[in-house]
This record gives sequence, structure tokens and C-alpha cells, in this order.
Amino acid sequence: MPAIEIILILTLIGGVGALIGGILLLLGKKVSKGLVHLLVSFAAGALLGTAFFELLPEAVEHTEESGGSINVFLWVLLGMLFFYLLDRAIHWFQYHQKVNKGKHTSVNVPLVILGDSVHNFIDGVAIATTYLVNPAAGLITTFATVAHEIPQEIGDFAILLHEGMKRKKVLIINIFSALLSVAGGLLAFFIGEKIEGIIPYSLSLTTGFFLYIALTNLLPEIHHEEKEGYTFWESLFLIFGVLSIWAASVLIPHS
Repeated sequence: MPAIEIILILTLIGGVGALIGGILLLLGKKVSKGLVHLLVSFAAGALLGTAFFELLPEAVEHTEESGGSINVFLWVLLGMLFFYLLDRAIHWFQYHQKVNKGKHTSVNVPLVILGDSVHNFIDGVAIATTYLVNPAAGLITTFATVAHEIPQEIGDFAILLHEGMKRKKVLIINIFSALLSVAGGLLAFFIGEKIEGIIPYSLSLTTGFFLYIALTNLLPEIHHEEKEGYTFWESLFLIFGVLSIWAASVLIPHS
């Protein structure tokens, strides 16, 4: 099967597959808070595992093979800083719209949609970039993407429903947002095929993105939960997330 077709399939899985939790919410099936926190823990582990077992080693190896002098770790740090600034920009606009308009609804809806769309697009780029370098890494990145997007999508669906948006409209908006992962994947495919030299950079930036999401969004959410008994299970699911990526990286044949 041509690489572009596989990338289309993987980015569709990465984008649309993450909507599972939100769709259950729309159908009126209660998604327990405990389950969401366990998913967050697993997702954090999966992202950390993908960053350290797949993306970072691939970036270093690709740099060495090409004889380049790219400082991979510098670009990982730049990736983390870039997504931090992107995050802060969204929060800045949210705060100032609250101050200027004084309306909760006018702030949350467009920013939730914008933030989700940007993340989906970047996820698509990450999936396609890693697949082009190593098909096994692409599969693992897809898995990690779905893992970290499911809890986020549940939260996004809940916010939009809380703001009074109709269920059908929430579903349509999120499907279109999820399809941006395909757009990101196609962009990465056509650029990556023509400019091989950018692959170490894109892998490093993707590593920074995954580390930023895991360390600043997901892990703080885990620490925030104070229910008795959650610490053990969340820690267990975090470790399981890391080990699942390690196992996949060992068992799935690498190119």
C-alpha cells in the first residue's frame, strides 16, 4: 500500500479515533471521572514512552546517518518552548476576551475549537513525520496520539455542551476539527518527501510537543486528583502507558 494511503488511514485513526469518549458523552452514556483520570495517566505514560523510546532515538539516528551536525536536544527544547508560547497565547486571548466582554460563552467556545483544531493538525504532522522515517514509529505515535486525545476530547465535548451548543453541532464541529489531523499528515507527507533534511528537526519538535503535553497538561491533572486510592491506580496506569510503548517499540518490526 502506498505511503500516502497509510498516512491517511493513520491520521484518520489518530483524529477521529480520539472522539470515542466525546461521542459516548453525546449518547448520554456517563463517562466516569475516575475512568477519565486513568486515561489521562495512561496517555501521559504513552507520550513519555513515545518521546524517549521512539521519536528522540529516531531523530538522533537520522542525524548521525545524514552526517549532520543538528543539535537534536536544542530542537526538542525549542519545540517545548514553541508549544508553551502557543498555549500561553490562547490563554491570553481567553483572559482578555473575558475582561472585555464579560461573557463566559463568548470565550470558551471559539478557543476550545481553536485549541483542539491546532492540536489535531500537529498530531497529524507528528504521525506522518514519524511514519515516513519509520513505519513502526508511525504506528506507535498514532497509538499515543489517540491515548492523549481521548481525555481531552471528552473535556472539550463537555465544555461545548455546557455552553448550550446542540449535540449535533458539537459532533459536526469536532469531526471537522479531527479531520485537520489528515490535513497535517498530508502537509508533512508532501514536504517530507521533498525535503529529507527537515526530518531530524520535525522529529525533535514533535518530541518537544509530546513532552510538553505530558509534563504540563497531563501530569498536573494527575496530581490534582486527590481521591483516596487514586494515587496507586494512576501511577500504575502511567507506568503501564510507558511500558506499552516500550513493548510496542520492541515487538513491532522497525525499518
